[in-house]
Amino acid sequence: MHIVDGALAPEVLIGGAALAAAGIGLGLKSLPAEKMPAAGVLSAAFFVASLIHVPIGPSSVHLIMNGLAGLVLGWAAFPALFVGLLLQAVFFGFGGLTVLGVNTVNIALPAVIVFYLCRRGIASSSPAVAAVWGAAGGGLAIALTTGFVAISLALSGEEFVPAAKLVFFAHIPVMAIEALVAGAAVALVRRVKPELFVTFAAALSKGAPS
Repeated sequence: MHIVDGALAPEVLIGGAALAAAGIGLGLKSLPAEKMPAAGVLSAAFFVASLIHVPIGPSSVHLIMNGLAGLVLGWAAFPALFVGLLLQAVFFGFGGLTVLGVNTVNIALPAVIVFYLCRRGIASSSPAVAAVWGAAGGGLAIALTTGFVAISLALSGEEFVPAAKLVFFAHIPVMAIEALVAGAAVALVRRVKPELFVTFAAALSKGAPS
C-alpha cells in the first residue's frame, strides 16, 4: 500500500504533504497526554503489521491496521500513523520521504472517516454489536485506503491506472482479514476496558471538527 518515490506527479506530492500536515496538526491538538500510550501502541502495531508482505502476482500486500487505529484514536491516527510511515521509510525504504505526505493521507484519512462512521456503534452498543461495527470499520478503512491510493496514482498519469486497479483487487483478502482482526479487538476491548472507546471518542469529538 506504500507508494514509492518517483511514482507521483509533483502537484500530487505537494497536495498530499499539505493535507498530511493539516491532519497531523489536528491529530496532535486532539491527543490528550493520557492517551499517548494508546497512540504509541497502535503506531507500533501498524509499523510491525506493515513489515510482513505477502506476494500476490506482480505486487504484494500487507496488513495495515489503520481501521483499528482510527476507531481508537480518531484524528490522532494521523500523527500515530505518520510516525510509523516515517520509521519504515527511513529504516527499511518502504515508500519514501517525498511521498510520505501522500502515504500518510492515504492511510490516516480513512482511519478518521471510519472513526466518525463507527464511533457511536462501538461506544454505545453491546460488545457483540460493537464487534460488528469494529469489523465494518476495519474492512472499510482498507477499502478507502486502496481507493485513495488508486486516485493518487490515477492523478499522476494514465499509465498508472492498471496498477491502481490491481491495488484494489489485490487487497480484497486484506479487507476481510482486517475486518476480523478489528472486530475481535473491539470485542475484547469493550469487555476489558470499555472506557477506552467511550471517553476517547467523547474527547476527540470536542477537540476536533465533526
